[in-house]
Amino acid sequence: MMAMYIATKIMDGSQQYSYVFSISLYKRYQADVDAILIGEGREDLIVTVE
Repeated sequence: MMAMYIATKIMDGSQQYSYVFSISLYKRYQADVDAILIGEGREDLIVTVE
């Protein structure tokens, strides 16, 4: 549920992928968010977080 919320926010442009996953609390959702974005055809939004 949280992964879908995060993915939706990234897809609608209200959050940046790199910002969200720079926060350690949200890192546990990264694999699920990646899967959702790929499933939606938005793998272009997945960026390397440093």
